Amino acid sequence: MTIAADYADFGVGEARDVSPAYERLALAVADDDELLALLGTLPAAKRQPNLLFGVVRLLGGPVEDPAEFHDYAVANWPLVAAEMRVRATQTNEAGRCALLLPVLAGLPQPLALLEVGASAGLCLYPDRYAYRYGDHLLGTGEPVLDCAATGLTPPARLPEVVWRAGLDLNPLRVGDPADIAWLDAVIWPEHAHRRARLRAAAAVAAAEPPLLLRGDLVDDLPALAGQAPAGATLVVFHSSVLYQVPASRRTAFVHLVRGLPGHWISNEAPEVLPHDDLPEPPGGARHNVLALDGRPLAWTRGHGQSMIWFGD
Repeated sequence: MTIAADYADFGVGEARDVSPAYERLALAVADDDELLALLGTLPAAKRQPNLLFGVVRLLGGPVEDPAEFHDYAVANWPLVAAEMRVRATQTNEAGRCALLLPVLAGLPQPLALLEVGASAGLCLYPDRYAYRYGDHLLGTGEPVLDCAATGLTPPARLPEVVWRAGLDLNPLRVGDPADIAWLDAVIWPEHAHRRARLRAAAAVAAAEPPLLLRGDLVDDLPALAGQAPAGATLVVFHSSVLYQVPASRRTAFVHLVRGLPGHWISNEAPEVLPHDDLPEPPGGARHNVLALDGRPLAWTRGHGQSMIWFGD
């Protein structure tokens, strides 16, 4: 796809009905020859809408009005481009734990969690958050993660987690204000509830920081997995991560993770991690596929706001 097509696809497939501001920006950039030419000077992996918009937000630029956004991005392009080259869209959305919870609760307990592409590790605390699936409330405290679940009997218990670790090319630290500022910047403008959730989840993580290691998802995964305690079920998981990984490395990762002991939970776009015999996706917005050990289980939305469980 061209850069313009990527931005138009983001606006229609991801931002529509979720972020009016980002829908406007994405469609405007798709029709903006000057910005498209500037984006073309960046490596292909650094042209993503979320990355551009997040960097402009981090720098204090405007993201509500496309004309003001254009003027700011063009006038400050050297600074914008420099930030885009060194950053990645490390969205650390704790709300995705609501998608993982039904799978985690059904595995042999206790669990040793290992997240690939962990960012600051906020998804490593599914046992510490509260959840609301319709009228069903599970757990106490903050944050409360709301998820509209169709075709699912909500779990009756939280998982028991005895070890939690993460692997990331650039792990972020909840105690570093600059890292929290970046996590805030990649949250979409209208999503005040996600901003509050970030602060609450960061407080949980800061009280008991996880083991976060800088490393590659293929080269460094076996050694970290080997640190999981005996007697616990190892669960390697990732969510909206593999789109940033070259196809050949994705293939190597899948081969590797299938050979590890324990279980593998993935939550990725179907074009990034294909599955056979998927049911028809819901119309309109883009969905990911939640899978356990390569077996698809549900359609999910990117921030954990809803899931549609597949029938047997």
